[in-house]
Amino acid sequence: MKLLDKYILKKFLTTFVFVVLILIAVICVIDFVEKNDDFIQNNLSVSTILFDYYINLIPFYVNLLSPITVFIATVFVTAKLASHTEIVAILSSGVSFKRMLVPYVIGSALIGIFTFFFSSYVIPNANKTRVAFEIKYVKNPYTYEGRNVHFRIGPETYAYLESYNNHANVGYRFTLETIKKQELVRKLSSESIRWDSTKQKWHMDSYTLRVFNGDKETVTQGGAIDTTLNLLPKDFASTYRLKETLTNAELNKLIDEKILRGATDVEMYMTEKYERMSYPFAITVLTIIGVILSSRKVRGGVGLQIALGFILAFIFIIFVMMSRSLASVGGIPPQVAASVPLVVFSIIGVVLYRTVPR
Repeated sequence: MKLLDKYILKKFLTTFVFVVLILIAVICVIDFVEKNDDFIQNNLSVSTILFDYYINLIPFYVNLLSPITVFIATVFVTAKLASHTEIVAILSSGVSFKRMLVPYVIGSALIGIFTFFFSSYVIPNANKTRVAFEIKYVKNPYTYEGRNVHFRIGPETYAYLESYNNHANVGYRFTLETIKKQELVRKLSSESIRWDSTKQKWHMDSYTLRVFNGDKETVTQGGAIDTTLNLLPKDFASTYRLKETLTNAELNKLIDEKILRGATDVEMYMTEKYERMSYPFAITVLTIIGVILSSRKVRGGVGLQIALGFILAFIFIIFVMMSRSLASVGGIPPQVAASVPLVVFSIIGVVLYRTVPR
């Protein structure tokens, strides 16, 4: 690595860290002001607030804002180099614009790899503690309100509940049906089904079993019985920020379960999966765009270039949010939703590249 590469890379990474610290500080102050009443109401100690919540909140926002912070850092560093006529000197010495991009690409790749690893493994585990804290102290107690819910819990097995009380872990008007070749062959019914946390099984005080063999029906009634189902109380628990608490392996497992059960919200989790994969590439694309936008020396200083950087960064966020919303309602496939912001800004980068100084 040449001296020039080290010089630009050092400025780029240190500015990135500085921007991250500034934005995180502002966000934490705003968040504390918003939630301070909840902290006081629950009589929480400073150590509980700091170590159970904010220590786990900071990595989440560092990852969430990484494309923006990288873009802002790129614009700031490059604009400063341009204002000091350093870029003119670099290009005049025979270094091509593509070659000058190398340290920026290296820096963005390092940040992208770091971001992907943390968003896939470290941050979800930190979010488990943070989200549990919010549910306990900030959010109102969760009550499951689903009615007449159906679950596909096996290739040929379907469960039905008229309602479910998540506080008592009791389901009402329960049926378990086995359907083969579009024909009902077995139906187990019970007025209620209760989760036994000691046995880790479902308990029925009484049941009725109907077995169908062609036109023949056999009815069996019984007393108390325990059974194991591919259905757990967590399936009726709060899904508040659930996708943020899942590692890649856990996210893939949940997606497979939801596909098996025919869930309607699977797109939301698939979008989260593909967004994690696209983030590192988005960081590199935004870095290159930032260099292109701010590589010219302009009158009036770097303020306009930095402001333009902020504007484009927030346009990127808008694209991400719109794509995510469309994917959640089934408007576009999750793979497309995750790649739309990346594709759009890649095209913008190609167009802008034609305007760079040579």
